Amino acid sequence: MPLKLSLKPGETFILNGAVVRNGDRRGVLLLENQARILREKDIMQPEEATTPARRCYFAIMQMYLSGEKEGPSYDRAMRAMADLLAVTQMPSDRELLAEMSELIAAGNLYKGLTKCRKFVRNNDALKLEAS
Repeated sequence: MPLKLSLKPGETFILNGAVVRNGDRRGVLLLENQARILREKDIMQPEEATTPARRCYFAIMQMYLSGEKEGPSYDRAMRAMADLLAVTQMPSDRELLAEMSELIAAGNLYKGLTKCRKFVRNNDALKLEAS
């Protein structure tokens, strides 16, 4: 079953390492096989990795985009998760981290990145509430 992406005008996404931008009209892209794809809204720039949660997301994102399931990218992601675990107190967050770690270790990078995205959103919202 193909993956169907509905793209906004000018929307950027990464497809197997290539940065692709949609034209000036809405578009639809059908992917017929496995590919590493990340939409613009899910791409984090290095300067946005300002918290332990965001650094973890960035490390997993790099691992996913490069397709590396071991080596230096894996080591960076595991260090980022360990750093995050060291500062995380809430049981629900610790459980989410354990799930992320299992997914990453199993090579399911996209699902691990999705869990981390949720973790980042939850923790960014807490910072806004504390302000």
